[in-house]
Amino acid sequence: MVSKNQIKLITSLQQKKYRIANKLFFAEGVKGIQELLDSDFVLEHLYTTQNDFDAVSMEKKTIVSESDLKKLTALATPNSCLAVFKMPPEKPIIETGLIVVLDSIRDPGNLGTILRLCDWFGIQQVLCSKETVDVYNPKVVQATMGSVARVNINYIDLNAFVATTKLPVFGTFMDGTNIYKSVLPKEGIIIMGNEANGISTELEKLVTSRLAIPRFGNLQKTESLNVATATAIFLSEFRRG
Repeated sequence: MVSKNQIKLITSLQQKKYRIANKLFFAEGVKGIQELLDSDFVLEHLYTTQNDFDAVSMEKKTIVSESDLKKLTALATPNSCLAVFKMPPEKPIIETGLIVVLDSIRDPGNLGTILRLCDWFGIQQVLCSKETVDVYNPKVVQATMGSVARVNINYIDLNAFVATTKLPVFGTFMDGTNIYKSVLPKEGIIIMGNEANGISTELEKLVTSRLAIPRFGNLQKTESLNVATATAIFLSEFRRG
């Protein structure tokens, strides 16, 4: 049985201000929850319709009905489980290797997918503008499928950081140099811009190398790629060298 206070708390965590106030967020689904349990994230409480997650003590676990889980979920079709975790403090920025910078990414699905891509390609550090969607938004957490636990994510003043870095700064633009014909380093900053407006004017001034993914279609009518798709291509090319 889930109490009214528990329902009120968990559903409130769909909003950023309540996540910040309570320093809590939640994840849904067996795979995503297990990935977080296997990380250094601290479990607050687990709600499940199954007698699973044997490693979680009964003090931290409540078996609930499907109807109770529907009261907690942020999904249209609920999974079999939901877990509340403590929001960890931000870790120091890793200023080596490849760093992905996200300038005002607003779509939760895009951010979640980009974090999964960074995890896949071994990118340890992602820097987000303060206008970028919150990483602990339930839709972001869902889309990362656990990668949120393996990538260092910081929300900072991007202009101040990029202006002082010693790493080369790569920006993604429609009129940039063909990425497939570029020699790419093992270290650097890759800036991915907002879904609608691209990289902000202030950050654009700090870019040292403008790169583009060329269009191959005969009609050349496609205006742009989805930012997560573009990120996948850029990371693949940088890793290929």
